[in-house]
Amino acid sequence: MILVVVELKSVEELAPVHAKQLLTYLKLSDKKLGLLINFNEVLLKDGIRRIANKL
Repeated sequence: MILVVVELKSVEELAPVHAKQLLTYLKLSDKKLGLLINFNEVLLKDGIRRIANKL
């Protein structure tokens, strides 16, 4: 079973702190994969970042 943590944002630009926050959530929940989604983009696909936890 694959479980994914999803972090939703609506900011002008994703900052490194946003990825670090998601990585912290992944580590605390022992999950391997997370999606960081910024809804403040013209095309939603441009606002999606995949973050992997190396456990």
